Amino acid sequence: MFEINDYNYILPARLIARLPAEKRDHSRLLLVDRQDRKCSGHNFFELLSLLEPGDLLIFNDTKVVKARLHGKKESGGQIEILVLDHPSFISDASQSRLCLMKSSKKPREGHLLFFENGLSGQIEEVLPEGKVRIAFKNANIDEQLDIQGQVPLPPYIKRTKDSDLKHLDSKRYQTIFSSVKGAIAAPTAGLHFTQELFKKLNKTGVNTAFLTLHVGYGTFSPVRVRDIKKHHLEEEYYDIPTATAEAINETKKDGGRVIAVGTTVVRTLEKVADKDGFISAGGGKTGLLITPGYSFKVVDALITNFHLPKSSLLFLVAAFAGLSLAKKAYSIAVADAYRFYSYGDAMLIV
Repeated sequence: MFEINDYNYILPARLIARLPAEKRDHSRLLLVDRQDRKCSGHNFFELLSLLEPGDLLIFNDTKVVKARLHGKKESGGQIEILVLDHPSFISDASQSRLCLMKSSKKPREGHLLFFENGLSGQIEEVLPEGKVRIAFKNANIDEQLDIQGQVPLPPYIKRTKDSDLKHLDSKRYQTIFSSVKGAIAAPTAGLHFTQELFKKLNKTGVNTAFLTLHVGYGTFSPVRVRDIKKHHLEEEYYDIPTATAEAINETKKDGGRVIAVGTTVVRTLEKVADKDGFISAGGGKTGLLITPGYSFKVVDALITNFHLPKSSLLFLVAAFAGLSLAKKAYSIAVADAYRFYSYGDAMLIV
């Protein structure tokens, strides 16, 4: 149960979604019932038929920053960086930022970097796992990310710098309700929702509320330990509004279900919930790692995409559904040619 190889599975490359569904809610939805241990196939636009009046859906309204930049070293060599720090959780909006950097040769402290529109930078510190701290100069880094940055798609979605799909990605790798800038990856379970689906939810007594967790690189960092309990998740910033905390607490009191839209919502709520599953508003950081054996206090159901093998997100799904049922669901999804990962299909685990 805690051995990393328990979370491996074989996925044909053809099932990795490299483009979104034509319409957000026309992705597929696999219903996974923990009580009767059965799985059934649906379309995402049928979600409403699987919910009940009094259910409360909690969404992550973080907004993805166009955090990827291409540039050159002073030697002329090409570089690619991913800016990891963003103003919504940097009090002074410093020009010195933690970044991931790809280059043909190992970066060195003091090296100069050059980008478009006069933006330059100097490497202040070289850190493990490809990270560097860069002091940006001659232009505001946040403004330049908006102008010349690219959406930081996962590495399995291949795009060239000048890809014709850039406009599609900037729209579809963002939820329709994203509003609080600060993530470097999308909360992908929310990508399936449309305005039409929201209107239908509200008309049928299904409630909605929002929190913010800025998805960081740590969520997708490779697990390099054999015992998954020893994996370390980097902390991410969250904020829970008063209205959301009150909605959750009222739902719990009334016996309704709290349904997390995405693993980021689960980790945020479970971080702050008391032993009875009640929530207090406020902000902070969480590096909560959820593995099988965890006792869930607030989340009653989960909407989530299909995740990479040996990933911390898969640990959480296995903790919520049970490892054997999670494996069954993934086997069915592979056999029935569901689409996997960020642009892929979804599960509803009840």
